[in-house]
Amino acid sequence: MTALALTNICKSFGPVEVLKDINLTVEEGEFVVFVGPSGCGKSTLLRVIAGLEDATSGTVEIGGAQVNSVPPAKRGIAMVFQSYALYPHLSVRDNMALGLKQENQPKSVIEARVNKAVQMLDLGAYVDRRPSDLSGGQRQRVAIGRTIVREPKLFLFDEPLSNLDAALRMNTRVEIAELQRTLSATMIYVTHDQTEAMTLADKIVVLRDGRIEQVGSPMELYNNPVNQFVAGFLGSPAMNFLSKAPVSIPENGVIGIRPEYLRPVSGGRIKGRVTHVERLGGDTNLLVKTAQDEALTVRIFGQDDTRVGEAIELDFDDAKAFAFDHEQRRVI
Repeated sequence: MTALALTNICKSFGPVEVLKDINLTVEEGEFVVFVGPSGCGKSTLLRVIAGLEDATSGTVEIGGAQVNSVPPAKRGIAMVFQSYALYPHLSVRDNMALGLKQENQPKSVIEARVNKAVQMLDLGAYVDRRPSDLSGGQRQRVAIGRTIVREPKLFLFDEPLSNLDAALRMNTRVEIAELQRTLSATMIYVTHDQTEAMTLADKIVVLRDGRIEQVGSPMELYNNPVNQFVAGFLGSPAMNFLSKAPVSIPENGVIGIRPEYLRPVSGGRIKGRVTHVERLGGDTNLLVKTAQDEALTVRIFGQDDTRVGEAIELDFDDAKAFAFDHEQRRVI
């Protein structure tokens, strides 16, 4: 069953068109991630779904019902914000229960749902604390728990991990993925972090300048990007692009090669010099400046003793490369 359907969604703020003819369907139980650079419209699109912004044109359907004129509280959605949005004077338990109290749910229902969420999120030791007594990761779990108790049709996450440090981001990312599987929930998650998108999503929606560039599974988009923007946005380190000799390049075109497919080899077609070495423990990244003054990243699986300043020759399997049209930046 379709959980969400967006048809011809446009959104303008005065003369500025922020969303341009968005069409998208999300099936029940899918984890869908909106990803793209800052200003691409992903958070605005989430707010249109939530009802926090009105679409200038187009329709929003949740669970088969059009909700354009339905207020946020009655759309069957629950939203987790970047800022947690917790009430500082309320305990963890009361923050999680507040929405249910406002809905006049019976006390027994409130207690059962809150206790279930507390157990799922391992918050039992913190239920009587206030937000100021919690770490950033714990506050975010409380914010997530507040959405769980409402048993919504649709969970919406707006960059929920951006205020956390790297270790907490990874841990909380795993918790959200496990939660989605446990609840079989439909989730839409906004991020500018392509690593979050790749590791969380069943389906990624890549946006740029208010338009959808491509929709698909993480590996579909990684292996078969429709254009240079998608190819360069997904992947860490990012895809390399070459527009000069010595490799064979289509007329007015660009060759794309992922860092893991470049290999140091004697007699390679690409000549250059190592400008920086990133030793990551299990892997090594070499930053290379080519003889044609183009910058490349080479990913080596394992430890490597290459030094800054060394000359290097690189090559790649042509079958692993992408050719992009110079004008449209699309795969040739």
